[in-house]
Amino acid sequence: MLTIAVPGRGRFAIEHLVLDFNGTIAVDGELIQGVEERVRFLSKELTVHVITADTNGSVVKQCSDLPVSVKILESSDHTEEKSEFASRLKGVVCFGNGANDAAMFEQSDLAIAVMGNEGCAAVTLMKSDLVVQTINDGLDLLLKPNRLIASLRK
Repeated sequence: MLTIAVPGRGRFAIEHLVLDFNGTIAVDGELIQGVEERVRFLSKELTVHVITADTNGSVVKQCSDLPVSVKILESSDHTEEKSEFASRLKGVVCFGNGANDAAMFEQSDLAIAVMGNEGCAAVTLMKSDLVVQTINDGLDLLLKPNRLIASLRK
């Protein structure tokens, strides 16, 4: 568990890290360089989940050597399915970029939008607590929490 005290916002007790796959930790179905290393470090403190519609059919192969659970969306309403997934977790930080991540962000304790190569849906951007340029920048906030505190303090 990661405990992060943010002045004016309270204490975040983070137990779960939920990562959207395509557009967030992967581009065109391939993991972004640097993600694997950061996920390995974070998995020592957090339970890491990768959630995806698996548009490119590559998530299982790309994540096979990572200490993560993979959830491939099965319903016709990916927005609701992601939201329900996050709502079942306690102490959750979510990363995403797509419109189908917005409702998941509402269920999380901390929501971080990733601009990345695909951009970020406006609805998701508006539901986020923080926006980063790259996933590695975002994961580094958890690895170096003083950066996160500096951005979120009131």
